[in-house]
Amino acid sequence: MYPYQKAINWLESKGQELFGNHFKIYDEDKAIIYKLIAYNSSDGKMAFQLGINLEKGILLSGPIGCGKTTLMTLMKYLATPQNKYYVKSCREVSFEFINEGYEVISRYSKPSLHQSKAGIICFDDLGTENNLKYFGNECNVMGEILLSRYDLFISKKVKTHLTTNLSASELEHFYGNRVRSRLRESFNLIAFNNNSKDKRK
Repeated sequence: MYPYQKAINWLESKGQELFGNHFKIYDEDKAIIYKLIAYNSSDGKMAFQLGINLEKGILLSGPIGCGKTTLMTLMKYLATPQNKYYVKSCREVSFEFINEGYEVISRYSKPSLHQSKAGIICFDDLGTENNLKYFGNECNVMGEILLSRYDLFISKKVKTHLTTNLSASELEHFYGNRVRSRLRESFNLIAFNNNSKDKRK
């Protein structure tokens, strides 16, 4: 049996190391943390009990300041080798697009011979970027990347993770019905309560 309480204690210690001594694990967040630990440790039995599909990615949603980015940053340290991922801000991706253009979409959508940019990625804060123009052409950069990542998921089982404070209807408004439909198929939705406290205060 995976030592969940030991893992939570370790996460709190690692969080204090990375984010400061004020960091703590809140009791009301433990249900979400158990799901994330089960997923990243590939604990199939617990994942099944918690309704988590290990073949899909994680879509972690919740209000601003509830700790989504912090948790996904911490969880990568617990991830098994097949679950290793890195965190990339959607705003950073959009700035790369401004500077480099459409090559950026391929960078996060196709495996590279030298480095797997198209490996498992957690795109952080989906919805904070805007539609951007490159040489006058407007593009919904993250929308295009998510559609390409879905194709990668179907063809090569490459997973993607997301954090967002957008609701399902807002995701559809920003990225369209095609993206929302594919999100349902390729992600486990794990959601903070809308009343979750702002940990930044």
